[in-house]
Amino acid sequence: MLPAARTLENTCQWTVQAADPGAEDLARQLKIPLLLAQILINRQVTDPLAANAFLNPKLTDLLPAETMPGVSAAVDRVQHALDEGEKITLYGDYDVDGITGVSILLALLTELDGRVDYYIPHRIDEGYGLNTGAIESLARSGTKLLITVDCGITGADACQVAADLGMDVIITDHHQIPDELPRAAAIVHPLMDPGYGNTDSAGAMVAFKLAWAIANRACAGAKLTDKLRRFMLDATSLAAVGTVADIVDLRGENRSLTSFGLKTLATSGLAGISALIEVAGLQGKGLDSYDIGFKIGPMLNAAGRMGHARLAVELLAMDSPTRCREISEYLQGQNSLRQRCGRKIFKEACQLVKAMGFDHAERRSLVLAGENWHRGVVGIVASRIVDKYHLPAIVVNIDDVTGEAQGSARSIPGFSIYEGIKACAEHLVSFGGHAMAAGVTIKPDRIEQFTADFEAYARDHLNDQDVVAKLNVDAEVPLSQFTLDMVKQLQRLEPFGQGNPRPLFVTRGVRLISSPRCVGAKGDHLQLSITDRSHSLRCIGFGMGKLEKKLLEADCFDVVYEAQINTYNGNTTVQLVLVDIQFGS
Repeated sequence: MLPAARTLENTCQWTVQAADPGAEDLARQLKIPLLLAQILINRQVTDPLAANAFLNPKLTDLLPAETMPGVSAAVDRVQHALDEGEKITLYGDYDVDGITGVSILLALLTELDGRVDYYIPHRIDEGYGLNTGAIESLARSGTKLLITVDCGITGADACQVAADLGMDVIITDHHQIPDELPRAAAIVHPLMDPGYGNTDSAGAMVAFKLAWAIANRACAGAKLTDKLRRFMLDATSLAAVGTVADIVDLRGENRSLTSFGLKTLATSGLAGISALIEVAGLQGKGLDSYDIGFKIGPMLNAAGRMGHARLAVELLAMDSPTRCREISEYLQGQNSLRQRCGRKIFKEACQLVKAMGFDHAERRSLVLAGENWHRGVVGIVASRIVDKYHLPAIVVNIDDVTGEAQGSARSIPGFSIYEGIKACAEHLVSFGGHAMAAGVTIKPDRIEQFTADFEAYARDHLNDQDVVAKLNVDAEVPLSQFTLDMVKQLQRLEPFGQGNPRPLFVTRGVRLISSPRCVGAKGDHLQLSITDRSHSLRCIGFGMGKLEKKLLEADCFDVVYEAQINTYNGNTTVQLVLVDIQFGS
């Protein structure tokens, strides 16, 4: 008999942070609750000055634009292009980070009367980064200065083609620097100087810094004009969207930018942002990182995944409310299509796991291939497969017309999927990526052997503990901790993201107050009220409807949760959002 299948229903391991003896001193110095101090320490924020800056981020905390490595040379070349009336083309990536970065530079250079255009490669037809076909086309169109956004650092061959065709290139990027640097008039990249204060800058942050430096130069070192100042403040909202969407570390400078940018989103003077917020149903409320990561970001991303990302740049760059509304509604429809397509492929991929006999606890990887799985969605499906099975996964689309097979790979912590793919490269046409995500191109008749060899590599590099899902919990606390005031204090930790996850707490030995209730259109969510004898609170468990019977049978159980404020019918209360439930402690 095979071991039990590894699915979301399996218990994951909880790692609960121990109470730090320094938390009391930090809480006393900052006059904050002990629990908030403990969470700061969990985020490696231990110094009182750093903790105060973390809790009170300011735009003035941003590193000066001119300190970004390579920016001075880039500004010199851009200013020359502006003075001489040269045509400038922005070449951006098709994800949200690239889209927002292009939009920032496009709007600024337009404001400065530059001859500027932009180019976004097609995700499926052209793929990521610079390509020589596009470079040749842009040269023919009269481009004299090409500025990359969120790409280009690995484009040595394409940059040489550009140089041969009489174009100068400015690289703005944040991805890993290769051994061979591209030929460029300037390389604006946080990793070009290991001592730079924010080596975790997103592509949109790099573009924002370049735009800021160009604006400074345009004002000859004096204060920005009122119009440019308003624009740069609006640009923080675009840079914040790109930063959150690219899942970079949201501490330090990234936190300062994102915190300010999120606050300006709702009042942004950019017609495209206003239209996105309205169509997403987010008007009239303060926006947070969740709204960006799960509502606005996916709408922008849908343009590149389901069609062409150029439309998203058009949305963010134009000032026609009517046209912006039309594009936003279209992107919302594209995102709904992407969601339906993703659900369909995910369901088929999960069925394939069972059909191929991969659904057992000894399995160490999943390579799943299907015909005509949309190439713009397979990366998202791979991420969902990793979430469900906690195994490195590669999801491959086989195009039954062209006979080509391309896939996206996602990994689990501690396993470099890039190295695993590299070890099996003899079966591949091409591949690229990094430790946590990669892409592959493979002939369909090599998929079976590649799957076997990749599994063998994974077995050599992963043990039983590596493939068990884990939850990092900030503290074990009684329910009585969660007053309205305490949860408001915890909200000071926003924005949440990489490096600063939403705080999770555990309370053990809780009991039901009354029978739980299945809610939602399909009855797959669960409402319940629990007590630990110190206090009682209402909870919502998304996707936990299947646990109703087990909860009714349990004398007591343990819960991991987020604490949130819920306002309904004018009443404001604390609500716990359940993340995991364990029985039998």
